[in-house]
Amino acid sequence: MRVIAGVARGRALKAVPGTNTRPTTDKVKEAIFSMIGPYFDGGTALDLFAGTGGLGIEAWSRGADKIILVDKEKISIDIIRLNVKTAGADSAAEIYRNDAERALKALAKRDLKFTLVFLDPPYRMTEMDKLMVELTEKDMLAPDALIVVEHDASFKYPEEMTNFEQIKYAKYGDIAVTIYQYENEKDSEGMEHNTDGSKVDDNI
Repeated sequence: MRVIAGVARGRALKAVPGTNTRPTTDKVKEAIFSMIGPYFDGGTALDLFAGTGGLGIEAWSRGADKIILVDKEKISIDIIRLNVKTAGADSAAEIYRNDAERALKALAKRDLKFTLVFLDPPYRMTEMDKLMVELTEKDMLAPDALIVVEHDASFKYPEEMTNFEQIKYAKYGDIAVTIYQYENEKDSEGMEHNTDGSKVDDNI
């Protein structure tokens, strides 16, 4: 497992020991970034079930200004910290141990606007659409933000969701990737969105 492109291209990343965490393979990761755009011009990315941190780190390597990496398992957090350091992303990364819903509640208080969100939970979890709704209700998405959902190929998320347009869907063996783009009605009315880059303490 490695960083595929960008400033940290070729850096080797560690996997989480054991079988509980399933890292995104380089093949699938490369396909994801081919679908959402190979490089970014700034913005903030959220990796909510970070595992190894590979998706968030890849986004930073390809041009994201900031990455926020969240996982509830201590062993994953230890690996994420190691991988962030290996990639040289220390100054751009915030790493927190928490579950997804509690993390969103804490992050919402900072008025952050995410341009890219990765939702790659354990495959038994099939409620990422509810988290997407929560992201909109808490006004945490920048205009045209992209949501990347990685899930078991036997499950399919809806093609139509309020405030979201499904723009890509692909299968890779028993893995599927569904990508949505955020459509906020307020954007068409000319509302401006600000990004707050302030820090939050470690007990998020």
